[in-house]
Amino acid sequence: MGLVNQTAFTAFKNRLGPYWVLLVFFALSLCILTLARFSLSIWQGERVFSSHAWMSIFIGGLRVDIATLSYILMPALLLIIASTLFSREHVIRVIIKYYLVFMAALLIFFEVITPTFINEYDLRPNRLFIEYLIYPKEVSKMIFSGYKIEVFITLLVLILGVKLATKIFSSQWRSQSKLSAITHTLLIVSLLCLTVLGARNSLGHRPLNPAMVAFSTDHLLNDLTLNSLYSVAFAIKQLGNEKSSQDYYGTIPEPELLNLVRAAMQNESALFNDTTAPTKTFHSASNQGKAKNLVIILQESLGARYVGTLGGLPLTPNIDALYQQGWGFDNLYATGTRSVRGIEAVITGFVPTPSRAVVKLDKSQRDFFTIADFLAKRDYHTQFIYGGESHFDNMQSFFLGNGFKQIIDSDDFANIDFNGSWGASDEDLFNQADIELNKLQQQNKPFFSLIFSSSNHSPYEFPDGKITLYDNQKQTRNNAAKYADYALGTFIEKAKKSRYWEDTVFIVIADHDSRVSGASLVPIDHFRIPAVIFGNGITAKRDHQLASQLDIPVTLLSLIGASGEHPMIGHDLSQTMHSDKHRAMMQYDKNFAYMQGNKVVILQPQKPATTYTYTQNKLVPTSNDPIMVKQALAHANLGNLAYQKGWYH
Repeated sequence: MGLVNQTAFTAFKNRLGPYWVLLVFFALSLCILTLARFSLSIWQGERVFSSHAWMSIFIGGLRVDIATLSYILMPALLLIIASTLFSREHVIRVIIKYYLVFMAALLIFFEVITPTFINEYDLRPNRLFIEYLIYPKEVSKMIFSGYKIEVFITLLVLILGVKLATKIFSSQWRSQSKLSAITHTLLIVSLLCLTVLGARNSLGHRPLNPAMVAFSTDHLLNDLTLNSLYSVAFAIKQLGNEKSSQDYYGTIPEPELLNLVRAAMQNESALFNDTTAPTKTFHSASNQGKAKNLVIILQESLGARYVGTLGGLPLTPNIDALYQQGWGFDNLYATGTRSVRGIEAVITGFVPTPSRAVVKLDKSQRDFFTIADFLAKRDYHTQFIYGGESHFDNMQSFFLGNGFKQIIDSDDFANIDFNGSWGASDEDLFNQADIELNKLQQQNKPFFSLIFSSSNHSPYEFPDGKITLYDNQKQTRNNAAKYADYALGTFIEKAKKSRYWEDTVFIVIADHDSRVSGASLVPIDHFRIPAVIFGNGITAKRDHQLASQLDIPVTLLSLIGASGEHPMIGHDLSQTMHSDKHRAMMQYDKNFAYMQGNKVVILQPQKPATTYTYTQNKLVPTSNDPIMVKQALAHANLGNLAYQKGWYH
């Protein structure tokens, strides 16, 4: 009886031919994706169980997986049609087999790397994965230096998966389909209709997208609903067609938007006369004396949680000391989670958007406002100093096109004692910076220098014997943060003894926090960063007011005595302002947060705005304030409008 059943089953497979192979691929892939989602959910069980999210994760996940596999199967079905039309069944069979093996490999690869990506970003692989692929040299160094075990596991699983998939798909399709022409036609038409319906996974006017299966205020739980190949594919689609904020969050009439944004600016007597730059107005500097030099030290991945004086770990004695000597900010928030987002805020004062930072967008590569261009037109020498390769993240192109006269990267360093995956160590960076600043001081003209560190970046490489390790293992975030602070301290000691110290305003500020994560739509606590302005003539004080990275460039221009017109909407914190105007803006993946006092409005794609009270590092839902919601929407939409219409010049 068993032999008869087996024979009948074999005959059934042979009759279906290629369709059976597609069915096997679909079933196995669905099992793999479900198992991967289940494993990730067990791993993140504390967040999953506490939210009672199992049902939502797996029902939504099934929809996403069916859509993903439907998209994958469409080309295979078209190839089957081609095989019947052109009588090339054997050739098409080989193509389909290796196509399915390749797609199985992609599915396996992205699921295997997902835990590492979640550890770093608290999200599935997304647009960050794609953006990093542009820089294979730097990224490969980072991966092979800091993730050896993960690389080994990924390669091992991938090799085994490809071998198994090749064997399965070869053994399941050995003969041509035995179906009649009518049956074959009906089957192919039916399968095409099913795959189209499965890919859309919606009877509405929009096909399935991540917003449709999002259900939680915990960003990771929403991401668990996806699979990683779908997440990356969706990111590629979005990169090819940058979504505007209006598409995501809803529209607001342009006149009303500008009125709300202008009203939120500190300058109440401002005149907005330039219709080609609606936010441009004259800003009068608080320093009316001699123009000063400006040095911005942008610290890689240094959240407040690593700074002792801000209630974090005791890793930054030199920054802690600066907080006692200069103007230290206790309640300052970054605009994003990437270095280019920090550069965007600190150098251009541009509001964050769901698109890429302007450092990487086409229309902003020339004639886009930066404080470097603003100061260059006032006869400042402007330079960028970086220990890595300045082309990374498109920095060199953006800077040279927008006011920076000189780029100094690792190729220009006089000496490098320690070279890591991301370039020269912070000590080497600051040694070169001291050399460059001393040169500029001798030119008898003001200068602006942006110094960008990199040691506090995975895989956290730094020279031996410099610090007492905080963690037993050397290459950790905590030890890298401690070393970065040590290197900064050596530079400050040199700077205090230099000729350029007397005429220079310095700021140390983080670009963003390291490893932003949290069970909320926007993890506000991970956007809090240190910033301290110091130098000769800077009065020591602790500033508890709510502030944004966007306020920093406006404030710095004021402190160095650079009055003039510019389009930045940030506040000059050196001048008295109404407490109700303090605000911060944060972009977390596709979500936008607008914070005033302890109230936070969060905008999500294709969803109504929600409002929260931020207390004890948690977002507690509360009723919407219509005025604040409109302010949030206006600021969220400003960036895309300004970029598309060329307002920011």
